[in-house]
Amino acid sequence: MPPGTLLLQTAGACDVDPERLLDVFGQQRRRFVTVLRGFGPDDWAAPTRCTDWSAHDVIRHLCDTNVRAAALGPDDRMLDIAAGYDPRITPREWLTASAGESPDATFRRFLATTDERLARDRARLAAGTSFDVHLPYGPMDWTVRVLHGLWDSWLHERDVLLPRGMEHPTDGDATAYATAYGLFTAAAVAAVFGDPVRETLQLSGDGGGLFDLDRRGGVTLSVTRVTVAGPPAAEVADALAGRSPVAAVLGDLPASSRGALSLLADFFNSPVEQSPARDSAAPTRPAARVTGQVSPT
Repeated sequence: MPPGTLLLQTAGACDVDPERLLDVFGQQRRRFVTVLRGFGPDDWAAPTRCTDWSAHDVIRHLCDTNVRAAALGPDDRMLDIAAGYDPRITPREWLTASAGESPDATFRRFLATTDERLARDRARLAAGTSFDVHLPYGPMDWTVRVLHGLWDSWLHERDVLLPRGMEHPTDGDATAYATAYGLFTAAAVAAVFGDPVRETLQLSGDGGGLFDLDRRGGVTLSVTRVTVAGPPAAEVADALAGRSPVAAVLGDLPASSRGALSLLADFFNSPVEQSPARDSAAPTRPAARVTGQVSPT
């Protein structure tokens, strides 16, 4: 992958530069760990942007995702909607295994499982391992699952820190990866519901650039890191994951494209009781946005 570019597509090979991606992921985790080292009891108990979850709960969740990512193998279906995964329900079920764990124990587990996760991914790369896993929008190379993990972690860091009035320590590379994956996923979900999007988004700030969505032969997103005017990339990533209204940051897009890219956020914020049975593989258009946040993974 040339410097400053990224290619994601549902049909065909993606170009995410997995070695660089793992470096960026590791650096981002180290920044967050530095912040967590300074947390006291009030910080661990503080509410977050995830409904009913404290900061402690969010870090427990990240431990859970570390363990599952480390155990990744061919045809993995951990994040497969058709296999029963629901980002509003499943992560909360995982938390039952660590109920009653102390913040100190969670922090130690976070450190250990992060190291294990990244080490196993590096070993897979070194061995030239290739296999597909099932993501919510279909089968993809396992390296895209690493990108999913960075996006999830980056969002949850903000879930913890922003409500505390704390700065989110990140950089342009991590923000670009997270924004690209959030936009790609939102577009892939829109395509599932028959609302394909073809737009070029100009996003500013750290991680900004030209984000070109195409719909020929599946969903394709190409990213070119350049300095442009437009809504901040980090704010767009937040909105596409349901943390703020999409219309507030992408108001210049046509209403049809804005509505299509809002479907993922609407799903994250939809009440569970309005959803189809968990064993159903049929996609169902999410209800209109409601108040509350959930935990994407």
